[in-house]
Amino acid sequence: MSAGEASGDAYGAVLIAAMRERLPQASFTGLGGSQMEAAGQLRVVKAEDVAVMGLTEILRHIPHIYASYRRLVGSIRRDRPDIAVLIDFPDVNFRLAKHLRRAGVPVVWFVSPQLWAWKRRRLRWVQQRVDKMLVIFPFEEIFYRQRGVDAEFVGHPLSGSAVMTMSRMDYAEQFRLDPEKTWIALLPGSRWKEIRANLPALHELAMSDLISSSAAYTTFDGDTTRQPSNPAAHTRYEFLLPVASTINTVALQKYIGELNAEHLKYFGPEASTLRLTLVPNAAEALFHARASVVASGTATVLAAIVGNPFVVVYRVSALTFALAKKLVEYPEELNAKPDLHGNLPVSMVNLIAQQRLIPELLQGDFTAANVASALTPLLIDGPERERQICGLSEVRRRLVPEEGAEETANASPIARVADAVVRLLSTVHHA
Repeated sequence: MSAGEASGDAYGAVLIAAMRERLPQASFTGLGGSQMEAAGQLRVVKAEDVAVMGLTEILRHIPHIYASYRRLVGSIRRDRPDIAVLIDFPDVNFRLAKHLRRAGVPVVWFVSPQLWAWKRRRLRWVQQRVDKMLVIFPFEEIFYRQRGVDAEFVGHPLSGSAVMTMSRMDYAEQFRLDPEKTWIALLPGSRWKEIRANLPALHELAMSDLISSSAAYTTFDGDTTRQPSNPAAHTRYEFLLPVASTINTVALQKYIGELNAEHLKYFGPEASTLRLTLVPNAAEALFHARASVVASGTATVLAAIVGNPFVVVYRVSALTFALAKKLVEYPEELNAKPDLHGNLPVSMVNLIAQQRLIPELLQGDFTAANVASALTPLLIDGPERERQICGLSEVRRRLVPEEGAEETANASPIARVADAVVRLLSTVHHA
């Protein structure tokens, strides 16, 4: 198994557990994160050692990535696996698939790279190297099947997430939060490059009084709570910052300390009331938050599934963004239109909704002031908040295969993946 990012690590860990139910004697090796290791994978390469983002960032890390890649290739020859499951992470997994094919190892790819958006030349690699493509968005199945690839829409793995049951009061007690304040979740990303690109503006948002209004009344756990109206606006809020499994918590706390010291120069001692609380679980934070700010990526889908209104932010190097803007081309059926700046939507939620349901603040537009302006209408009961909540409900519906489509229609997405792997294994062994 090979997964190189936080979301893939989480999916891989659950998939290992599902595979053990079906194949109790199976062993697992390859590239993965700490969650996959805890589930039983013997890691040849650690995901946290190779996680990078963007075109220019990848170029700077090529020597290190290549050394890790060679260890993975060596492990194929040494371990001679019966089957390979590659989860997203195309910059490594496409090349790994070539060596797996040469070794005669059947390849299942789970979570498709976004070839429907760009780098379509890599489609031939899928056609040549992948035996089964298991996709998590409905339009991807159509895209691949029209191009001769055996693809199956299994549903988004987050759509099977457990319903949160912890009460607001219990959550507040666990993380020492004030239950009478408005909570806002901040999700800056799961890689250090994303943290450094996105967290400074979000930290400024938390430290400042830029958010101009708070919900007067908020419903939690079925009870209506009146929100305090303190003249110092920033004291009416507490900010939840989930820590991804690929991010070292101690290093993150140190970085936040650096941001505190820098921003206090501008905001003064009154900003020392900042409440930025690190929490371990993004889904729980989104469930309990009134609204959130989410970096473009898998976390936007999680926010949609939880049903939490949010704003999307996105920042990479200027070169990476300029290249992506020239290269990205969505299929016509997605109905993706550019904004006034010529930017196509980047959030998967907006692509699934086929409308600009979620505000997107990209590159230079991603400032603390702009985030506050976009976030404010989502904190109060009104048309913008209601529009998002209704739209997110429709997005959730589209993330699950239609009932009756297959005999596994009622199974979870991960169960469908595990079943597909077992079917392919039995076909290979029978042959």
